[in-house]
Amino acid sequence: MTPVPPDLPDPLTLLLIEDDAGDAFLVEELLAGADRPPKITWARTLSEGRERLTDDVQCVVVDLSLPDATGLEALEQVIAMAPDTAVLVLTGLGDTHAGIEAVAAGAQDFLVKQDVDARLLIRAIRYAIERKRADLAMRELLQERIVSKENSRLERGLLPVPLLDPALLQHQARYLPGRTGGLLAGDFWDTVQTPDGAVHVLIGDVCGHGPDEAALGTALRIAWRTLVLAGQTGNDVLRTLDTLLRHERKSPEIFTTMCSAAISPDLTTARLHVIGHPPPLLLRDGVLGVVTETPSGPPLGIFPDIVWTPIDVTLGDQWSLLLYTDGLIEATVGENRDLLGTEGLANLIRAQGGIDLDRIIASLDGAMHDDVAAVLVSRGKASLTDIPGITGIPGIPGIPGITGAEEGRA
Repeated sequence: MTPVPPDLPDPLTLLLIEDDAGDAFLVEELLAGADRPPKITWARTLSEGRERLTDDVQCVVVDLSLPDATGLEALEQVIAMAPDTAVLVLTGLGDTHAGIEAVAAGAQDFLVKQDVDARLLIRAIRYAIERKRADLAMRELLQERIVSKENSRLERGLLPVPLLDPALLQHQARYLPGRTGGLLAGDFWDTVQTPDGAVHVLIGDVCGHGPDEAALGTALRIAWRTLVLAGQTGNDVLRTLDTLLRHERKSPEIFTTMCSAAISPDLTTARLHVIGHPPPLLLRDGVLGVVTETPSGPPLGIFPDIVWTPIDVTLGDQWSLLLYTDGLIEATVGENRDLLGTEGLANLIRAQGGIDLDRIIASLDGAMHDDVAAVLVSRGKASLTDIPGITGIPGIPGIPGITGAEEGRA
């Protein structure tokens, strides 16, 4: 007895296309002796078989000598009308070569009528079905790989190349899409240096996941880069991005959080806009803190006619500024799978003795469940000193020199 795989219907349903009534009767008699006889629909011609083919047929058993089609032509028509169904070819004595050609042309197996017995026939049918399923799975896998490679090439082309003099600042960026097999998601980042020497850093997060959000994030990033290189800053840039988002998003519920930093040409101060986004972390004078007085306002796409409040930060001579998306601080840690949070991220950095994106991501391997983007820019060798806690966390005094400011004040 050949067991039926648990995921196959039991009994099986077959379409027998055989013009010879005696041969058809023989096949039915042989299968009737099986432990679980399959349901058989008999058709005398190919056109009749086409009419009787239903979705529940798992295997077409076909003779290649039919009144309306013969040989490989008959097989090709069967495969065309049932591309996802197993095909078992019946040949006459001396037609072994035709059977081999049929398998090469797409049939899953063949049998010589005169050599068939009940056990061989039912085993060949089940083998043909299993082989067809394996072929379909392989075909789907190849298609997925082709699509994945195409997406990878496209998405790599969409990832930004920072426009920054490498001798000016250390720059580190990482991007981890949350969706399996993807390279881009709704998170985005960019860094550009304008002709006056100022360095502009952006990180953002389009709510949602998938190619549509990735495309929208890329559109916003490119628009931001274009506007900044054209000399626009602050609310002028944000208002244009807000307008772009409202026109490009697929539904009015989609919004975008962002954090941008415009670092002065002498690299000692920065003007931040934290738009409904997690606050950046700043390592300065050996002290790690979170930028306070955030957010500057709501995310893009929520309220019209918003004026976002800038936040001016004194950086000093040696510093590191970390911008990140919420996927990083929403990593789940510990036995209770608590969210890491901003304070947890800061404590992790302190435990590691400095900010290194690769070390942070490696330490959270398997704990991050959302898209993650992070950009770290540093001047000099900013390092941590032994401090008793993170500053700037709500309820704890912030870093001196990190204050809110009015647009255009600093």
